[in-house]
Amino acid sequence: MTRTLIILIATAALASGGAAIAQDPESTDGAVAAARDAGEAEAVSRERFRELDKDVQALKKEVLDLNRDLFLLEEELLFPANSQVAFFLSLDVGEYFELDSVQLRIDGKEVANYLYTAREADALARGGVHRVHMANLKTGEHELVAVFTGKGPHLRDYRRGATMTFEKGIGARYVELEITDRVKKQQPEFVIREWE
Repeated sequence: MTRTLIILIATAALASGGAAIAQDPESTDGAVAAARDAGEAEAVSRERFRELDKDVQALKKEVLDLNRDLFLLEEELLFPANSQVAFFLSLDVGEYFELDSVQLRIDGKEVANYLYTAREADALARGGVHRVHMANLKTGEHELVAVFTGKGPHLRDYRRGATMTFEKGIGARYVELEITDRVKKQQPEFVIREWE
């Protein structure tokens, strides 16, 4: 009886193994279909991510454009064209002056004091222009005093001032503070002039 039982168990095991083998091709097709579905889902997910990234980039551009427009509007509101005066600094120097700082006074009141980094001074020496100060001034006569500090000839500390009286009328005014080399005297020259 035990022998018969063993044979029945072995037969059942073989039959179930055969059934498992018979079912295996179906489960393989199911696994392939599941993998294909997962691949399609991943492709759809990637496409949605690309679309989302494009939307984010477009939104960033819109924010930057809006920020620029707001800056221009704020400047226009704070400094209306009829009372606006802007002061710019330019350099054309090489041997006789290295700029460290500039201080501006309008009608005896200090309005700007700017300390330049080596990088900023280098940019100015290569042709850059820096807007030092912008203000609203009433129409009439005003006095501008600019004090420049830096290294002069033979690397000595150098402090020099320049003064200009200008008439503020209706409309914007632009004033340039220009530092140039004066080769004949071997020293820097500081000139203040209005742009036309």
